[in-house]
Amino acid sequence: MSLFFDEIHEQPQALRRLLEAEVVSIRQVAQAIRRRAPRFVVMAARGSSDNAARYGQYLFGARNRLPVALATPSLFTLYKTPPRLKDALVLAISQSGQSPDICAVVDEGRRQGAMTVAVTNDPESPLAALAEACIHLHAGPERAIAASKTYTASLLALAMLSCALEDDLPSRSLNRVPGAAKRTLQHAQTVLSAAAAYAQADACVTIGRGYNYATAFEIALKLKELAYLLAEPYSSADFQHGPVALVQDGFLVIAVVPAGRVAAELTRFLEGLRQRGARLVVIASHPRPLALAHTPIPLPAGLPEWLSPITAVISGQLFALGLTQARGLDPDRPRGLSKITRTR
Repeated sequence: MSLFFDEIHEQPQALRRLLEAEVVSIRQVAQAIRRRAPRFVVMAARGSSDNAARYGQYLFGARNRLPVALATPSLFTLYKTPPRLKDALVLAISQSGQSPDICAVVDEGRRQGAMTVAVTNDPESPLAALAEACIHLHAGPERAIAASKTYTASLLALAMLSCALEDDLPSRSLNRVPGAAKRTLQHAQTVLSAAAAYAQADACVTIGRGYNYATAFEIALKLKELAYLLAEPYSSADFQHGPVALVQDGFLVIAVVPAGRVAAELTRFLEGLRQRGARLVVIASHPRPLALAHTPIPLPAGLPEWLSPITAVISGQLFALGLTQARGLDPDRPRGLSKITRTR
């Protein structure tokens, strides 16, 4: 069908490969981090990797009690005024490891004596060479321009590191991830077909909260870069502080509602949007939010909320692919984009 379709379906195997290949290495990275005892984390990334870093903000904050900030690479490259990184863990994510501005953050972190870790699909990349430690994604070559398997592998690598920092690797929950990804893909044709109903949409918002705030950003990115749909990501809380005024009859809202702490609040939020006339696409594991949806996309049960972004985003990838095809566009040739983007 397309390279992007094929690589979406490679994700269960890629995730299993990462779990099997990188446990020992990630344990060693975690031991080195514990010895250095960083007080906070600075994460550097661009594009889909930046959305993985957003997941890391919640993951390391909630599970490891570490404050996490997203780096501002232009401070390192354009303004030449890098922040003080003493006592930081500088964690960079890049599928290619080629972007000069991300490399600059790691280079400066190491110069200042911070612990530096690269998460990349290319362990021979400039980024991997600069960092003190490297976590290899083992996703295999990703030929489609839009990231799929390198994104979910990045999420899983961060989850593995979080567990290792608590001396909980391997983890039963992590071992369930490849199977859950495979079950998600059992609904692939249904999601692809359902997306066609929105071929004439000209704008939408994507909604997530907590761990899946990152998922809202990643789904929005896929809709923009592949289907050329103006898609804006929000948390449900931020959306109520003004942007909710956009919602009227037929306005498209794509929401992620995992089981866990955010489910009740998000369900009430969707009830309000439905009353305002929103057209709801809901990716969820609970029957109530699915019942509110015009297009329900069920998630498999069995993963805790902190791992749900891995399966939720797969459904979002499929929806973006279906919409792209319904618009008569080629998902493997998005205009103006290339696989490796080198920003400064």
